[in-house]
Formats: sequence, C-alpha cells, structure tokens
Amino acid sequence: MEINPDISGQTVIVGLSGGVDSAVAALLLKQQGADVQALHMTNWEDDDGYCTAAEDLQDARQVCESLKVPLHHVNFSRQYRERVFDYFLDEYRAGRTPNPDILCNREIKFGVFRQHAKRLGGSYIATGHYARIVRSAETVELHKARDLDKDQSYFLHAVSADALAESIFPLGDFEKNEVRDLARRHGLRNYGKKDSTGICFIGERPFREFLSTYLPASPGPIQTIDGEQIGEHSGLMYYTPGQRQGLGVGGRREAGDEPWYVAAKNLRDNILIVVQGDHPILYADELDASNASWIGKSPLAEHASFACQVKIRYRQADQACRVRRLAGGRLTVSFASPQRAIAPGQFAVFYDGDHCLGGAVIDRVFADSEARQAAI
Repeated sequence: MEINPDISGQTVIVGLSGGVDSAVAALLLKQQGADVQALHMTNWEDDDGYCTAAEDLQDARQVCESLKVPLHHVNFSRQYRERVFDYFLDEYRAGRTPNPDILCNREIKFGVFRQHAKRLGGSYIATGHYARIVRSAETVELHKARDLDKDQSYFLHAVSADALAESIFPLGDFEKNEVRDLARRHGLRNYGKKDSTGICFIGERPFREFLSTYLPASPGPIQTIDGEQIGEHSGLMYYTPGQRQGLGVGGRREAGDEPWYVAAKNLRDNILIVVQGDHPILYADELDASNASWIGKSPLAEHASFACQVKIRYRQADQACRVRRLAGGRLTVSFASPQRAIAPGQFAVFYDGDHCLGGAVIDRVFADSEARQAAI
C-alpha cells in the first residue's frame, strides 16, 4: 500500500487558504514534479471585521508569487450557506451542538471544490490537512497523521472514498514544526501565520452575538436535577453538556464551592438543568447515532456488531467501544468505560488503530440500560 500516488507531470489543484499548511502542501507537490495550480475559495462574505477573507486571499497571492504557481479564485458562499450554514442553524434550533467543519469538508472542500478543480483540468486535489490516505489497487483508506496533536482525520471521516481517491494530503507524515520550518527556509512569508480557529470559513468571533443575529434567544430558568431554580439562562442554544463557564450560578453559600456544569436541556419547557461537581449524570455508557458515513464498505454490512475505538469529540483519546446495528440505518455505541459530557449533534468517529472507518451523528445518550429501555 502507498501513501501518495506518482504525481510527476500531473495537474494537482491545491486548496490554498493563505495559511502555512496549504502553502507547504503546494511546495511539496512542486518538489515532487507535479503541475501545481492553486485554488482559493471565498465562502463567507459578511464584512464585519471577523472574517479574514480579504487578508487570506492576499496571503494566497504572495504564496503563489513565491512558488510561481497560478492562482484561481472561486466564490462558494451560496453553496456554503445552503449546504453547511443552514444545517448549523437547524441543529442549534433543535437544541443540539453541531460541528460544521465536518460538513464543510464533505460538501465544500471535497465536494464543490473538487468538482471545480476537475473543470480546471486537475487529476487530483490537495489540501493542507494533517491526515494520510493509504491506497491499494482495490481500496482507499483514511489514516491518522503522524503528528497526532494535529491529526484531522476526525474532521474528514465523512469524505467519501471516491473523493479521497482523488485527493492528496502532503502533510500527513510531517510534524507542525517541520512544516513551519520548511516554509521559513523556502521564503514563504506566512511561515509564522497563526492557525485558523473558530467556525469553518466564518472565523473566530463572539459566538453568542453572532448566533443571536440568526436565531432569537429565549431566556429561561436554570434548575438543579431536583427542580430547584437557581438562575436564568440566556437561551438553550448557547449551552452544551459539560459546560462550566458562563452559567452565572456560582457563589451560593448553601451549595459549597464545587463548580456547576450543564447536565441536560429540557427543550419542551426551556429549562437548563445543571449539576454540581463531577456528578454521575454527566457520564454515559451508550449512545445512539444516525446518518452514518463509512469510508468504503460499512463494517456493519455483514456483522450485527463490531469492536473498535471511538472519539466523541476532537482531541479526545480513542475510547474502546462496540458498535451495534439498529433498524433504519441507526446504530448504538456501547463504551468500555463511561464517557463524560456527550453532546447530541456532535459526531462519533470510529477507528481501527490509525485507520479511520467513518462516523455518525450522535442523537441520544444513555447513562445505563434502564435509561435506554425507558427511552425506547
């Protein structure tokens, strides 16, 4: 099996964001003899001081001048709003905690971007993601990057095998410090540019203020699990299970000094339920998930269940679990040890060692078998 195909003389369209990772990806591809062209996307157009689209485009131009590669520019703002941002808002309306970066990869970077790259004559697309694609004559697999601190396979699990077969991740075997050093040594001026953070293509901004421009907030009571009201929340969409900051319920003399955490949301009555300390209700043994995306053949195609590892959030250590098939394409994940603060709307992503199998959207969380039976 191989990591990257022979690309000498082939046209590779690099998604050039303006950051150091995609710049070094383009550099490495040029060194391998590829006919490299760059494609910069604009996916968010609001001029509100937080989106860095204009600055990023200028940085992309400077990289292309240094590397002597042509730069194309395309605007996917409409597709981003329709395929990613609308989903993002719908999930918050439903009281869930979405991860738009995963949909952004599937729908934009490896969707409409890939289609546009083909129209430009590209044989492959390439990005600055930290992950590896392992190929054989029959299959294509997504694997973790060598730099596990930067590994982005979690965010790529919903990309199809067909799209991965036409993609290259030049940074999969590099550490981040090696990437910055390569950029510096080859005169790329963005070698020290800060990594992008925040919502995919929208950037880092005051979250409550941003969300409130699209969804009306509905304040309501904060209650303990015993039904005692101890405060007021700003709107359920602003909170996620396990959250500690921003609750405004500390300093109650009779409650002691332990911090308070979000335990659940009662959407029907608009109540935020909180607990104090490392309460057992914050932990779950099982979850149900839906809308599974498998890279290649589903492990459940021939078996009712299988053992693997799972991440229920980015940067979490892999957790041992068993995945079982349910009716209607749904599945259940049973953990070897209870997991804390699982958020519906997030993704459970499955691994066999370094091999990323796919993932699914978390729907419901169960603390024990009795809770599951009550829900069913």
